[in-house]
Amino acid sequence: MNQVQDLKLSLGAITNLLKQDGHLSPEHLSEIKQKGMNGLPHPATAIQSYQLKSAAQQDVKLDEELIMRLLAKEAQLPYFTIDPLKVKASQVTPTMSFAFAKRHGLLPVGLTADVVTVATAEPFDRRWIADIEHINRRQVDIVVAKPSDIQRYQVEFFSLAASVSGASALHQKQSTNLESLVELGSKGNSDANDEHIVNIVDWLFQYAFEQRASDIHIEPRREISKVRFRIDGVLHPVYEFPATVSNAVTSRIKSLGRMNIAEKRKPQDSRLKTRTPNGHEVELRLSTMPTAFGEKLVMRIFDPDVLLRNFSELGFSKEDATLWDSMVHQTSGIILVTGPTGSGKTTTLYSTLKQLATEDVNVCTVEDPIEMVESTFNQMQVNPTIDLDFASGIRTLMRQDPDIIMVGEIRDSETAEMAIQAALTGHLVLSTLHTNDAPSAISRLQHIGVPHYLIKSAVSGVMAQRLVRTLCPHCKQKQATDIKLWNDLVQPWSAKAPEFIYQPVGCLECRNTGYKGRAGLYEVMPMSDTLAGLIQVQTDMAQLRRQAMKDGMRNLRLSGAQKVAAGLTTIEEVLRVTPNEMG
Repeated sequence: MNQVQDLKLSLGAITNLLKQDGHLSPEHLSEIKQKGMNGLPHPATAIQSYQLKSAAQQDVKLDEELIMRLLAKEAQLPYFTIDPLKVKASQVTPTMSFAFAKRHGLLPVGLTADVVTVATAEPFDRRWIADIEHINRRQVDIVVAKPSDIQRYQVEFFSLAASVSGASALHQKQSTNLESLVELGSKGNSDANDEHIVNIVDWLFQYAFEQRASDIHIEPRREISKVRFRIDGVLHPVYEFPATVSNAVTSRIKSLGRMNIAEKRKPQDSRLKTRTPNGHEVELRLSTMPTAFGEKLVMRIFDPDVLLRNFSELGFSKEDATLWDSMVHQTSGIILVTGPTGSGKTTTLYSTLKQLATEDVNVCTVEDPIEMVESTFNQMQVNPTIDLDFASGIRTLMRQDPDIIMVGEIRDSETAEMAIQAALTGHLVLSTLHTNDAPSAISRLQHIGVPHYLIKSAVSGVMAQRLVRTLCPHCKQKQATDIKLWNDLVQPWSAKAPEFIYQPVGCLECRNTGYKGRAGLYEVMPMSDTLAGLIQVQTDMAQLRRQAMKDGMRNLRLSGAQKVAAGLTTIEEVLRVTPNEMG
């Protein structure tokens, strides 16, 4: 391409480049000539709008990415995929004004002590470089990106920066920080509903939905507050707000959740409902905690669609789904789901209850707090201030003619005793425990004071679970199985190693992590007569675990190995989330 420096791209120049690479047929050329720019600002966007396929490779679309990669190669510059989670917007936006970025079609994407990295869709127009280098006293590195991405994130980054800057100017520092200075004469006024704060909170929610976040963390530090999203179980830094702005953002969210805005010394819990950009209703559970530098706020996002998932969509194998289904369709007994916080226990219980809650049964729950509001259950929330705990909640439910009772968590002997009494009097009781694996639930119940003979009589089964990240279907790659690693996973039990397994690679779809979404690993242990016989005053856990395996229980690692063999996840991921107690 005979481009001269400082020259903007034309439709003709890009057409010539595509023609040189054999992507355009005479018919393509005729269509492009006829339609021209199609009313769009950039020639690459215009060509993408024609929805053409390459003349050289029929399965290749002539889209922005293909065109910009060719242009980057021609200009001898790197191609850059803009991942908003990896661009520190609060750091890069001060490097230029929005008007300047808009005028030259630029987006700052990186900043170090010596270099500012700028993305452009005009790789041959470099008239702006001297201005940026002069203002920032740093060298400019140019990267090439898609024009639609630049345009989109220009608006997002700079409008957010403007809101943060505007809010920062309006809000005086509040004395929630243990080390904060008292500004004499300042009123410390904080109107949480001013337009800038509303914009920031709206952006925060929409961005979290777009990025598939399960939790939003706003964490105050000395001068700034960090915002992080948990995506597929891993926390990602998103933004940094000045402390003053963070206080106002937290107040706005507390106000939306009908919490006490004035109370900053005590933890508070609440919930709010909102809509995603595509109109889906989503519930957020809010939790505040006082820290040395102010209130930390965590918002858990509950997707109501999880209630509509069947067992196979949650990650159950056919065998595990059959075992679990037979356990939960019993008319009485207690069924326990175990695992650490964030292992998907609530999702499993809600999905199960949703399937059990038909017109002819009465499903009642006692929770702390109510995780998701569901119209087919009768839900009650624990409230310690009026002496409504789990045990008294179960006592109340027993007088409500229930068929199925769900107890949020068994934490103490009184709750365990009441749950077991309910199970022994002809009710199906589902609850959760915090243990490493399914057999350990027995020793945990004994530890909190439940006699072994009641465990034998009441417990119908236990299921332990974990969540593993699943491989991105768009970029995962097949490779020969590492036999040593496979044996580490399945030992001491034998399981034939597959010839091939898949490894993460990373692409645009999965934000270059190699993983997209999560699935459950399950260890289902129905209570057989043989197992019940092993529960004694001093139960031998190793013997119990071995017997459960003989009875057909597949432990968490073998459940993970099955998913590895099916190409859904990796050995490393299963080893990361599963306990190393294989009995």
